[in-house]
Amino acid sequence: MQRNFIYIINPISGTRAKKDLQKFIEKRTEEKNIPYQIFPSVASGDYSFLNAIIKEKNITDVVIAGGDGTVSKVVGSLMNFDLNFGIIPCGSGNGLALAAGIPKETERAIEILFKGRAIAIDGFTVNNQFACMLCGLGFDAKVAHDFAHQQKRGLTAYARLVSKNYFSANPFSFIIESNGIKFSTEAYFISIANSNQFGNNFTIAPKALLTDGFLDIVIAKKSTKPLLLFNLVKQIIQGNLQKVENSLNQPVIYFQTEKIKIENVDNALMHIDGEPAETPSRLIIEIKKKCFRLIQP
Repeated sequence: MQRNFIYIINPISGTRAKKDLQKFIEKRTEEKNIPYQIFPSVASGDYSFLNAIIKEKNITDVVIAGGDGTVSKVVGSLMNFDLNFGIIPCGSGNGLALAAGIPKETERAIEILFKGRAIAIDGFTVNNQFACMLCGLGFDAKVAHDFAHQQKRGLTAYARLVSKNYFSANPFSFIIESNGIKFSTEAYFISIANSNQFGNNFTIAPKALLTDGFLDIVIAKKSTKPLLLFNLVKQIIQGNLQKVENSLNQPVIYFQTEKIKIENVDNALMHIDGEPAETPSRLIIEIKKKCFRLIQP
């Protein structure tokens, strides 16, 4: 079957020069005699303008050169088509690519597009909005909101914001219902993870897998700041996955579920795949099992 590519390039993600990237993409794809078209990403995340092209040109693969937020929006918009999705990691975190074994080096990532295999993986929805990797409420979402307003992107800028927000972070009140259990808690953040990556090879949910049919929930409960860091490091090293009812008294609650309901009592900020999102008072978050195909090594 003749492959036919669409590339979508986010012109502002990460720090990499996109002009050189586009030239390299064109060169390598032409060497493979694969027809292709290139489009810039759109801020709205609505890629329905590609629907007619996908049908008329028999597009087989959509490749996203960007970060997790761009990947999430493209896949969410086009996942009902019979497509393979590829990633050229260009974001600040690139959590989904790292979890799937896709390297950050452009040359190696592009080779995977041509030689890799498409594997069906999970996604999830947050109040019916698609997400591919991670949703967060509280501390990490505040960092994501601040990061979106930075002129300079990249890991250094993100790390600076993490340090700045850590010392001023306050806990938020939540009411959580999952796996038949309902409980209240005060927490610095809640992470809903489809992969074990937070980004930049930082693990937040050690047991999470892209194909296991579950969401991993990590809740960092109210504590003193030094103790919070200790408990998070311990959580990452040990990966203490438990049933909800067995983990409620732990400083870090970690469990798996297919669906979770969250009442966001204090209107903690939220991010979806690293991108700032509206802050809802109630959330319903559900797994979507094996809902799209990702090209992997």
